[in-house]
Amino acid sequence: MDFTDVSLTALRVLRAVAEQGTFTAAAASLGYTQSAVSRQIAAIERAAGTELLERRRDGARLTPAGRVVMRRAAIVLDEIDATARELSGLPEQTGTVRLGWMPSAGAVLLPRTLAALRASDPGLEVVTREGGTPALVRALRAGSLDLALLASAPPFRAPDAESPPLVLRTLVERPLLLALPTGHPLAHGAYVDVADLRGQRWIAAPSSGEDKLMGVWPGLDERPEIAHTARDWLAKLQLVAAGCGLTTVSASLVAAAPPGVRILPVRGGPQEQRRLLLARLPGPPSQAVTRVAAALRATALDAEAPVEPA
Repeated sequence: MDFTDVSLTALRVLRAVAEQGTFTAAAASLGYTQSAVSRQIAAIERAAGTELLERRRDGARLTPAGRVVMRRAAIVLDEIDATARELSGLPEQTGTVRLGWMPSAGAVLLPRTLAALRASDPGLEVVTREGGTPALVRALRAGSLDLALLASAPPFRAPDAESPPLVLRTLVERPLLLALPTGHPLAHGAYVDVADLRGQRWIAAPSSGEDKLMGVWPGLDERPEIAHTARDWLAKLQLVAAGCGLTTVSASLVAAAPPGVRILPVRGGPQEQRRLLLARLPGPPSQAVTRVAAALRATALDAEAPVEPA
């Protein structure tokens, strides 16, 4: 085992594959060809004397040896980036936390937390990135994120089966809600019966191989009619306000609802609870990570608007 000739490029490629989950996606993110990515991975695996990535049908995942290398590589790459900043004349960043967040957190929770941290910890820098749960979990495993905000639905399984398990903390748990145009016939009561959702038009996120179709009420006993697709939650709510259809929302989005939208609970069928999780790798967190986690917990509790009484 000899790492003396391992290049920084190979370390960055390994991190990209661990984050993106496939050689193809890693190549696209780096602007490389897939064969160039494969060569870099082969070189670093030769130096390690073992496989660092498990090739599966659904992509590539770090092996136990790969996690060891990636943990150390993340430190090296972070130090190189800090050196580049210092040499370019920028002040050294102290207390930087890399935070990943799922899309629904961007409307209320994230901006409120960052505003609170600017007031309480002006020297603390938070660098953020949006992503779906699978992508954020891979970024945590690759050492590219310190914390990640994840959504979880019943039966509330762990977001991945890798070892060691991620440290997960539930920030809030609230029922899934329904957003309707104020002029919709179902918007005039204190709640919506799940049986009345048959035949409705829905506004949902476009589905992908990893991320589920978000916006349609779960468990409908019919093929839903998707009238519009949008990834951005605020765009979905604006489409609801325009009378284009219905969509589901978490309780944290109630405060972001524009005029023309009424948000109600749904009765009947299984209780559709949703959890907001804060995830990190095991091990003692830095003081900066602890401060950001505390701010997220406080803001999440404040941002949870009460559901209209039924």
